Amino acid sequence: MKEIKLEQTFTEYADINELPEEDRKLMKEAEQAAEAAYAPYSKFHVGAAVLLDNGTIVKGNNQENAAYPSGLCAERVALFASGAHFPKIGIKAIAITAYSELKDNHHQAVSPCGDCRQVMAEYEHRYGHSIRLIMEAEE
Repeated sequence: MKEIKLEQTFTEYADINELPEEDRKLMKEAEQAAEAAYAPYSKFHVGAAVLLDNGTIVKGNNQENAAYPSGLCAERVALFASGAHFPKIGIKAIAITAYSELKDNHHQAVSPCGDCRQVMAEYEHRYGHSIRLIMEAEE
């Protein structure tokens, strides 16, 4: 038997303007990605922006399909695009935001689904370091 210890830490900011410049820029890219999401069924727009180790930003958004579950989450769209276009460059961070057309259109923090978490874990293993996760919520 082997004991494995897992730890997590997080920082909560009161306002997006408190974020470091790099993270603020990444979140703005995720917001832009959410605006372009294809969400005609749920009206729930999710945007993700991946920051690569070389400073490149790759965006993705949710893509719904009438043949559910053929759509894809924003996180996986961005992660897979980064892996396809920049296969040798690691991932430093991913910013995720969402809003609903049916509610107040305020951005809200959304946690990646299990499938997206698995993909993130694979990329962490592939590149040998953790991926910083940034989420946004407006009050």
